[in-house]
Amino acid sequence: MAYNDRFIRACKRQEVDRLPVWYMRQAGRYDPEYRKVKEKYSLLEICRQPELAAEITLMPVRKLGVDAAILYSDIMNPVASLGIDFDIVKNIGPVIDNPIRSKEDIDRLKPIDVEKDLSHILETIAILDRELEVPLITFAGAPFTIASYLIEGRPSKSYIRTKSLMYGEPELWDKLMGKLGDMVITYLRAHIKSGGKAFQLFDSWVGALAPKDFERFVLPTITRIFAELSDLDVPKIYFPGVSSGELLPTLTQLQADVIGLDWRVSIAEGRRRIGEKFAVQGNLDPYILTAPMDTIKQYAKELIDQGLEVPGYIFNLGHGLFPEASLEKLSELTAFVHEYSEQVISQRHHIQLNS
Repeated sequence: MAYNDRFIRACKRQEVDRLPVWYMRQAGRYDPEYRKVKEKYSLLEICRQPELAAEITLMPVRKLGVDAAILYSDIMNPVASLGIDFDIVKNIGPVIDNPIRSKEDIDRLKPIDVEKDLSHILETIAILDRELEVPLITFAGAPFTIASYLIEGRPSKSYIRTKSLMYGEPELWDKLMGKLGDMVITYLRAHIKSGGKAFQLFDSWVGALAPKDFERFVLPTITRIFAELSDLDVPKIYFPGVSSGELLPTLTQLQADVIGLDWRVSIAEGRRRIGEKFAVQGNLDPYILTAPMDTIKQYAKELIDQGLEVPGYIFNLGHGLFPEASLEKLSELTAFVHEYSEQVISQRHHIQLNS
């Protein structure tokens, strides 16, 4: 099989023969084979075994026929190199042993050493670079989202400690954003050097901020990350997470290629808010996958029709897959997106040739 570059082409807003598809959390608990692996090993234990992490990354590519792989990892992995002790606790998420609560805690954060502390992740990427026939997307957690875990000590719905530091001690906040920005830049650069073909910056929870607070407290660091990585000749994706539609108009100057949308904003409206220079990715509500297949296809068809209005669309979910999702439905959805989009594109070319 020849190398499939549809995803890369769509990121660059080039013509494609059919829409590329991948799914956030596509290597995950909806897959019975993966659940069996998780009976033996924790997420962090899998990440420390490059051959196993690579195999799990490959599973959905083989089973679903998606057009890109996303590295099996976790956004918390690089913070271990800063001197943060954490665990991923079942049914909770990241739990921090030594949360950040003071200037001294921020001062104690070390610069990341990817080669020394995270060589297993680079080895996984190198294995996948040899094995894959589709592009490998690597990723990092964005500074606000990482900070929210480090400060709260665990997942939060209110972000009260995070916002207290942000509003109450803005100079300390800026210092923390600077250190986490440095971490992300160094980490992602190492990923691409090891064989990553694109990267996504996940800012899962930044939609908790008002646009003016996002612009003051977060956007300068996001802007710096993309600016400092602009020399890398790979697609760069920013996903501002759930409930982030009001933030989209603030992103127009980012040196990114693709903006990920959640399902609360239509593809057409998302494009209007960010302008014409970006490709867009998204944005099916993951929980539509609980519906009958006819309903799923109807929602997907509407997204495809909007996505194909201009070049530069990648079919994805508006957030990650959930454990109860059906492997069979995902496989059928992937085939439908490919078949229906290829049919629409082919018909358009036929009309153009005969007009």
